[in-house]
Amino acid sequence: MVSLRRGPRLTVMLFLFDMDNVLYDYQWRRRMDGLSEVTGHDFHELRRRWWHDDGEWAAERGDPPTGEEYLQRANAAFEREVTREQWLFHRRSAMELRPDIVAVAQFAAQHGDIAVLTNNGALIGEHLADTIAPELADVFGENLFATAHFFERKPEPTVFQRTVDHLGIPASETFFVDDIPENVRGAEAIGITGHWFNPGQTAGELQQAMQGFIDERAQRG
Repeated sequence: MVSLRRGPRLTVMLFLFDMDNVLYDYQWRRRMDGLSEVTGHDFHELRRRWWHDDGEWAAERGDPPTGEEYLQRANAAFEREVTREQWLFHRRSAMELRPDIVAVAQFAAQHGDIAVLTNNGALIGEHLADTIAPELADVFGENLFATAHFFERKPEPTVFQRTVDHLGIPASETFFVDDIPENVRGAEAIGITGHWFNPGQTAGELQQAMQGFIDERAQRG
């Protein structure tokens, strides 16, 4: 898990990005197909055993708090032995980078801080920079976060508050983009400017929305 200690800092803008279906196209069924090959369980059985409140959703809230415990718990649910390498491989294989959105993040970085906040457990969180999303490391630096780092998951407002508190930037100076409207509403509940990245939206339209956020703050002086 990452250290969540940050010192006080001057107010700047923060541009907070979801990962899946924003910075990457994410084919969840492709991942499930890979795990089906490893475990022998079909899609519906995988969901029944792990993708629920006591499995993956709990993990996205930081329970368990380490990748090793995560894998042990998932394997107990599957009654199989999936290795760390297999888990990461099938997660990564389901993702395709969107360079156009990465370019928008680079644009945002010219105007403030940028960070990623993705609903994921500790295992994925531990490997965002080196395996899952290595293309983002040069752009976002250390600001690649799974919700497990903050012990809550989107859309709960608490996870957004903990994120902006960690980064030292007020919610009022934060722009958040996510492909799930419910997550956007959760961010807006604490005063973040939310933006729903709908399936038909272009990178140019997203950048235009960010430009409006930037201009509004410039006008305030």
